[in-house]
Amino acid sequence: MSNTKSNKKISQPARQELSPEQSEKLLRVLKTRFEKNMNRHKGLEWAKVQSRLCGMESNIEKLWSLNEMERTGGEPDVAGYDIKTGEYIFYDCSAESPSGRRSFCYDREAQESRKEHKPKNNAVDMAAAMGIELLTEEQYRELQKLGNPAGFDLKTSSWVKTPAEIRKLGGAIFCDRRYNHVFVYHNGAESYYAARGFRGLLKV
Repeated sequence: MSNTKSNKKISQPARQELSPEQSEKLLRVLKTRFEKNMNRHKGLEWAKVQSRLCGMESNIEKLWSLNEMERTGGEPDVAGYDIKTGEYIFYDCSAESPSGRRSFCYDREAQESRKEHKPKNNAVDMAAAMGIELLTEEQYRELQKLGNPAGFDLKTSSWVKTPAEIRKLGGAIFCDRRYNHVFVYHNGAESYYAARGFRGLLKV
């Protein structure tokens, strides 16, 4: 009996990567948005952001993730800089919850729990597929301080990362801005609405 191990290679998932043309187009969009909204990133320079995006092999997939944020209506922009890691932090900065990520329930467990009228996707899985993180409640509040005079999500709402103890009991939380204040609410995680999406962040 042969003890020879199989030489069959395990297929790896395809690397997510933009074409040079797509990368160039995305960088132009990001640069224009960065320069129009300097109040979101005072003291930061686009040239250094672009150098970080394009100068590291490990960031090739980050460009793809930024493009997914853009493609789904998130309008990503630099919202901060981590001195310890040297990473720039991009948030979805669209005025309303990203239009291409709405009518989703919170996570896969919630999605599968619905016997009928299942939503087409869920926020947690889509964020993971895009390579981004759901905003926490604290990060959502930070987003609201980025300088948009009126704030964000004045007509819509956005799922945020839900604490485990709440999710364990079947709930999930979401936020919006009304009356010049940020409000945090709860729903059953399986619920979904046309005016609710989710916002994310990406560290580059």
